[in-house]
Amino acid sequence: MPILDEVLSVNRQFVQNPLSQYRQAVTGKIPRKKLAIFTCMDTRLVDFLEPAMGIKREDAIVIKNAGNSVTGNFEATIRSLVIAIYELGIREIMVIGHEDCGVAHSTADQVIRKMLQRGISPDAIKLVREELESWLDHFHRPHDNVRQVVQKIKDNPFIPCDVPVHGLIFEPLTGEISLLVNGYEAVEWGQLRDKKTACLELNLI
Repeated sequence: MPILDEVLSVNRQFVQNPLSQYRQAVTGKIPRKKLAIFTCMDTRLVDFLEPAMGIKREDAIVIKNAGNSVTGNFEATIRSLVIAIYELGIREIMVIGHEDCGVAHSTADQVIRKMLQRGISPDAIKLVREELESWLDHFHRPHDNVRQVVQKIKDNPFIPCDVPVHGLIFEPLTGEISLLVNGYEAVEWGQLRDKKTACLELNLI
């Protein structure tokens, strides 16, 4: 059975089940814990990371991409965090990487070779080659990446100084979570950059 047919078939059974735990009353779209989780799209984290954190439906915003990466000053992740903070009341951010991240084993050349094999235009690849190299060829250690992403979010001129940004690493075999960056310390001791200075450096104002 094609995967699309399988999904639709399962869904029909799902919505007909009156005892489903997911059909309980929904209280709203505002996360109860005022928390945004930014993590990787790795399949091993599905239905594992949130339970390991005690996070349930409606508790938090969850943002995912390959390697929990931030590659620009207003790319998709930052835009999502902006909406989460200013529209959904998020007060804390957790950047959660994981051991054995697949992005750490990828290279720009490797991905480009596979893109060419699948018929992607060389001209199209030229447009993104530099960005691919800057991203994939510098991602080697998940722990370092988490620390760097935490710093990028803290330094971003669109993220308020009073929002703690924590950095953690998840072990997808055991579910253990280790703390790398305590965002409360940065807020408590005032170790956050001045946003106006950051804007000037980025030529945003």
